[in-house]
Amino acid sequence: MTETGKSREALIIVDMSYDFVADEGALTVGKPAQEIVPYIKDLASAFLEEGNVVVVAMDAHQPDDPHFQQWPPHNIVGTEGQKLYGELSDWYQANAENETLLYVPKTNYNAFFKTDLAETLKQLEVEKVHVTGVCTDICDFLTVAGADAEGFKTAIHKRGAATFTDLGETMIQHMKVCFHTEIID
Repeated sequence: MTETGKSREALIIVDMSYDFVADEGALTVGKPAQEIVPYIKDLASAFLEEGNVVVVAMDAHQPDDPHFQQWPPHNIVGTEGQKLYGELSDWYQANAENETLLYVPKTNYNAFFKTDLAETLKQLEVEKVHVTGVCTDICDFLTVAGADAEGFKTAIHKRGAATFTDLGETMIQHMKVCFHTEIID
């Protein structure tokens, strides 16, 4: 519990980079991802104002990453494509001094895999993880799975998730069934 006696919640913003969001991105979701930016930005602001945690979980690949045998090269460390997209980047810069705003580079779909995210959230007394970003059926789904495996309650924000396939809604329902994820419209 925090000093106020209330447990914290965390918002994880998954892979909202230029490569995933911009029209010309290397592995873009395009307009559906661009349309969720204002919702995510407002939600993230509310989380920080309430004393909760916001995590930017971002793909961070090396140029020779074996991951690129399956996907086009994207989110290569140090490139423009790996940077946080547009208004979210501006929001992040404006809030960078907040100690509950975290940036977690990830090399896997699941933001908890081989990162210190679970340990950090537990130290910050987080009990529930909310997920937004892209892609609903890949990194969002597997991040929810990772949060569940680490013992966190989970929520997915439908208005804050997008993908480039037709599996988004199916995977949201799968999260509910498999991980008892709360679905927030």
